[in-house]
Amino acid sequence: MWDYSEKVKDHFYNPRNVGTIENPDGVGEVGSLACGDMLKLMFKLDDRGRIADVKFQTFGCGSAIASASALTEMVKGKTIEEASRITNQDIADYLDGLPEQKMHCSVMGREALEAAIANYRGEKPETEEGEIVCNCFGVTDKAIERAIKENGLTTVEQVTYYTKAGGGCGTCHERIQEIIDRVIEQTGGGIWRTKPKREKTANIRRMKLIEETIEHEVAPALRKEGGDIELIDVVGDKVIVALRGKCTQCLLSGWTMENFVQAKLREFVSPEIVVEEAKE
Repeated sequence: MWDYSEKVKDHFYNPRNVGTIENPDGVGEVGSLACGDMLKLMFKLDDRGRIADVKFQTFGCGSAIASASALTEMVKGKTIEEASRITNQDIADYLDGLPEQKMHCSVMGREALEAAIANYRGEKPETEEGEIVCNCFGVTDKAIERAIKENGLTTVEQVTYYTKAGGGCGTCHERIQEIIDRVIEQTGGGIWRTKPKREKTANIRRMKLIEETIEHEVAPALRKEGGDIELIDVVGDKVIVALRGKCTQCLLSGWTMENFVQAKLREFVSPEIVVEEAKE
């Protein structure tokens, strides 16, 4: 089961700016019903050239709805130039992250915005450029190259997560791998632009999951016995905590740390976690 943030759930259950705009200044439509995901985005500018109103219609999963809803909130009040700088990773970050298997929803949002801006400017959308690599989902080599560069992708599986390319019959996997190899060679295997941002987001979510596990799975049991626990710090896989209340005098505190606190964190967060008691 995928782990969805509270923001993703909120924008799915309570999507913002759903509908249409009469006489919009820009309209972008990407995806198709045949592919399982479709998004139509439109906006209206005010007299200062800023996006005053934006609406969307979509057919897709909860992540697609949440990504489109979040995007409409992000672009309000921005100029066309400012909106054009929004990336798919910005959309995911706004939602406090998306499961990697659902990142194609944020990419679809970015593509719809770019198509709407291109429509406003009287240009051809970038999504229509390039040679079709994945016939099942109509994904071009240019779209795959861009996803690889912007998101630091290194495997065919990741490309599928971000673009859906290769998610059908699979006959394009070899071609996708060739594109990955070419892009990595062209860039010299350097660090991808958005890699640090993705790692930062993952660390923040991991910290939050550690805090929630301690608060909801560990602390209640200790409090029943007159004790408590406090999270002091997280350093890599090391979680440093301090026992409070009656737990500080308990002869079984070492057993509690290893067989209860550490066991719970390994169960709900990561099997690599090691719990240490703070030295105070």
